[in-house]
Amino acid sequence: MARIVKRAYKYRFYPTPEQADELARTFGCVRYIYNKALQERTRAYTQQGRRVSYVETSAMLTAWKKTPELAFLGEVSSVPLQQALRHLQAGFANFFAKRAKYPTFKSRKKSRASAEYTRSAFRWRDGQLTLAKMNAPLNIRWSRPLPEGAQPSTVTASRDSAGRWFVSILVEEAIRPLDPADNRVGVDAGITALVTLSTGEKVTNPTHERADRRTLARAQRALARKAKGSNNRAKARIKVARVYARIADRRRDHLHKVTTRLVRENQVIAVEDLTVRTMVRNRSLARAISDAAWRELRSMLEYKCAWYGREMVAVDRWFPSSKLCSACGTLQQSMPLSIRSWTCACGVAHDRDINAAKNILAAGLAER
Repeated sequence: MARIVKRAYKYRFYPTPEQADELARTFGCVRYIYNKALQERTRAYTQQGRRVSYVETSAMLTAWKKTPELAFLGEVSSVPLQQALRHLQAGFANFFAKRAKYPTFKSRKKSRASAEYTRSAFRWRDGQLTLAKMNAPLNIRWSRPLPEGAQPSTVTASRDSAGRWFVSILVEEAIRPLDPADNRVGVDAGITALVTLSTGEKVTNPTHERADRRTLARAQRALARKAKGSNNRAKARIKVARVYARIADRRRDHLHKVTTRLVRENQVIAVEDLTVRTMVRNRSLARAISDAAWRELRSMLEYKCAWYGREMVAVDRWFPSSKLCSACGTLQQSMPLSIRSWTCACGVAHDRDINAAKNILAAGLAER
């Protein structure tokens, strides 16, 4: 039976100069409102011990628009501004529920420039998308079609640090679960091999960051030589951002291919519950771990398994998958990272990563 899920389709688009100006103003107003509301909520919480609700911040926004110094807020669509307040409310809800840290201010240079539009602030007609305050539809590159009959519920326009424009369209889609599969697999995440499977297969890590390291270093040196505040420095910064964007795009594409294949071929997928945030503190491995993107790999497996009727099992991070013999169950006293293969007392020779993947699969099946 098909499941109804909310799914976002992301496309690149090319705005006209007028559309680019309108979106840039909207991005700035969204960031300003978010920061100003956060400042007011922080002041009330620290000085008065009082929690400010979304309704109160919405009333503040109405009052701010009526002041001469903030009249510019009325020049952009009000929906993205309200959505910024809702996102801030969600941030505080997660903080008070101890699911996240205290909300932080958005930076013009570091924060993602984006604006979210709900149904009242865009028009979807004949396959064309027109945002509020715009007279013409966006020039979108439809790299893949939306589901037939899909009606967007939310649209998010954004611009990345490389100057590329994107629109993310959220729709409800009926996804039919895949036919049941007989295969089960254990997945051991690594650096030399991106993942090692309990079947003995190793998926090579493309090391996208390492492949473009020389190009990135050259662009960064050129940026460092430019005078701060100059137009040449702004151009050089975009060149650096484009290299980073290329690395991220290639990495994400490879992860999608690997995770989609694992989900299609296996009914149960067992993985380690790794704490990537702690592991990247190791200066020797931080760069390689970040390039492997284990956290993104895990996230993709989670939502794809949920979509397509597969089961993902996370094995406890302290489980000694590398030190345990998958044949007889003997636990080795130590297993330094430098040891890539070893022979157990029972006579079975092990590849470190394949043995770990087999143990992860066994532990995952035992925890179901």
